[in-house]
Amino acid sequence: MKPLILALALVLAAPLPAQAAHPRPPRDLRELAHQHGIRIGSAVDIAALRAEADYRKVLNREFSHVTAENAMKWESVEPERGVFTWADADALVENARRNHQRVRGHTLVWHNQLPAWLTTGVENGTIGATELRKILRDHITTQARRYKGKIRAWDVVNEVVNDDGTMRQSIWLTHLGPGYIADAFRWAHRADPHAKLYINDYNLEWNAPKIETTLSIVKDLQAQGVPIHGIGFQGHLGIQYDYPGDWANVMRRFADLGLEVAVTELDVRMELPVTPEKLATQAEYYRRALTDCLSVKACREFTVWGFTDRHSWVPGWFPGQGAACLFDENLAPKPAYHALLSVKKG
Repeated sequence: MKPLILALALVLAAPLPAQAAHPRPPRDLRELAHQHGIRIGSAVDIAALRAEADYRKVLNREFSHVTAENAMKWESVEPERGVFTWADADALVENARRNHQRVRGHTLVWHNQLPAWLTTGVENGTIGATELRKILRDHITTQARRYKGKIRAWDVVNEVVNDDGTMRQSIWLTHLGPGYIADAFRWAHRADPHAKLYINDYNLEWNAPKIETTLSIVKDLQAQGVPIHGIGFQGHLGIQYDYPGDWANVMRRFADLGLEVAVTELDVRMELPVTPEKLATQAEYYRRALTDCLSVKACREFTVWGFTDRHSWVPGWFPGQGAACLFDENLAPKPAYHALLSVKKG
């Protein structure tokens, strides 16, 4: 073979240089989640899920993970002692099954939204410590067992640490002592051995005393052999405050203990009225939160606390504030939604 022909043959036979991967931009949050290998979810308003077709359509199109906003809280599932009302929680779980969504159970033990029969009985002394412990065990066992195999992760204990780093003086701590936390995790694990079990709290993104106490709780539970698998960062942010710039490093401190990490209740509120500048700042906070999550290998879930301003909890709790969600009242995507879609892998 002539030299020129031989050289041309070798060039043609050589493998082409590797092309840089440029996946097309995700069309929605489900596709974004798939590209990044995480779950992106939302809290769900059950009344809206039932009554509003446009709400259902967006929820089921966009999210691969769901949390009941209120339907699994104690006052909702057992408003009268021994009388269980599972219809709302069941509706969430069934809708998730039909739409290939995983479920976060929220929450088994909290100091809020307890049924009146329980708080009144403790306050007037008709329910003593021994009976209270049995009531708590039965509640956790009944609820976790009902949804065994249908819940990816449970918020087992919710908001047990004050902002100053002290333990919250709930009826559980006051009457059962700090051991109720370990008991709750053990009971939940026995009822559903495959669910991931979390401790969940707010202001963990930045509050040093709360961070240190929560780390100590986790280490103590692990030393006792208690099955704890994850840490939930609620992430209720406001653009009038600085973004918690050390959040990723805080996540890593918990991940270094062997825990899964999840952003469980993210929203970013603002002082009303809404302006384009405020929406741009909000979008940047959402983008940074997802980027922080993705920078930590153990971060497996990114859930917003409601996806539409139509049903946001924020205005009711923070007068004069709102517009905290990814979609507006008419379910139009806001700049924050597009900011999430723009986050690149790696």
